[in-house]
Amino acid sequence: MRGKGERIIFLADCQSFYASVEKADHPQYKDRPVAVAGDPARRSGIILAACPIAKSYGVTSAERLGEALNKCPDLVVMRPRMQHYIDISLMITQIYQGYTDLVEIFSIDEQFLDVTGSLRMFGDPITIAQSIQRKVLQQTGVKVRIGISSNKVLSKIATDIWAKKNENGIFTLPKSEIETLLWPQSVNKMFGVGSRMTAHFARLGMHTIGDIARTPLPRLKERFRARFGKQSDIQAEVMWRTANGLDDSPVTPGTFNTAPKSVGHMITLPSDYTEIDQVNTILLELTEEVCRDCRRKGYMGSVISVSCMCSPYEDPTGFSRQMKMPDPTNNTNIVYEAAKTLFYRYWNTLPVRRIGLTLSNFVSDQEYQLTLFDDQIKTRALDKATDIIKDRYGSAAIIRASSLTPSGQAIERSHKIGGHYK
Repeated sequence: MRGKGERIIFLADCQSFYASVEKADHPQYKDRPVAVAGDPARRSGIILAACPIAKSYGVTSAERLGEALNKCPDLVVMRPRMQHYIDISLMITQIYQGYTDLVEIFSIDEQFLDVTGSLRMFGDPITIAQSIQRKVLQQTGVKVRIGISSNKVLSKIATDIWAKKNENGIFTLPKSEIETLLWPQSVNKMFGVGSRMTAHFARLGMHTIGDIARTPLPRLKERFRARFGKQSDIQAEVMWRTANGLDDSPVTPGTFNTAPKSVGHMITLPSDYTEIDQVNTILLELTEEVCRDCRRKGYMGSVISVSCMCSPYEDPTGFSRQMKMPDPTNNTNIVYEAAKTLFYRYWNTLPVRRIGLTLSNFVSDQEYQLTLFDDQIKTRALDKATDIIKDRYGSAAIIRASSLTPSGQAIERSHKIGGHYK
């Protein structure tokens, strides 16, 4: 039952999102086990999503494709289409916005909805949830599971523990019933707790969510400090508040539209890079991507960060360092020179497997420092012209000559979003 003044918050989760989209687009696979994975042609990569039929064979997300095929030889493996999934996700957002203007994107397949002000128009929470399910299924072919409660953390828990397992895909977790419904659950089912934290709680003698919730907060902080160090008070309080179903954060539309604190890109290389020319090619490509993103957003950064991981994976070495540049900039050539200076200052010459580059400490690019020796007006005009061409014809429409060498990855990356094929 809803308490006086309580909000009605949904967490709507798309079931096996990528796989559901593929099955909707390929009805011939309706009754077949389907999974979306990195590179089906080479039988490599990991499972990004598996439909319920595939999961019934034991196929799970994040496992290697080869392992999945051993469990389910008849598995239909689809290459990911990230841009298409983003488009479908935005379509689903528009459906949610037909019920409330308070919609907050949590991930590509999860969104929070505050429907408190929608009850008079659309009915009680269950009626609204069922209506949303029908509309999303009709328009996209995707099934939606919905957890309902009075705040975001409890609605997320309601979805993860119960709605995902209910036949109707809906579950209500009233705040008044968390002691009887939530507290008996094992610690590993609590939002924000993974396998490592579950093991830590077990060593502290805490095996259920109730064990955490019933521990006085000062005592929990003491135990966290003894195990994790002096800086663990915030982590302890987050865990305690989650276990007690406490969350004051509102559903906030446009959460991802706030000004960024940094812009960065990272790449895991297809093989170990050992030559300076190889590394320089990647540093330049990353700089191109980061500076283009900054220009698109209208920012210049004054702090550059470079990270590197060296092989072997079993015992990797590496570094993550930053430095302040003389003036804020989003010019590729200037940032590239700074990136090389920073990288070679700390690189131990071991084979490079992963490189990342980030700009931060932003100011608006509408004001910039003129110098005596650089024609910044001409440089900025050139950057703008190349950005327009890339925006219109794709990021590989104009590339540096070094990207055409065997070590270049710009063309391959142009076909991907977030490391996965568009």
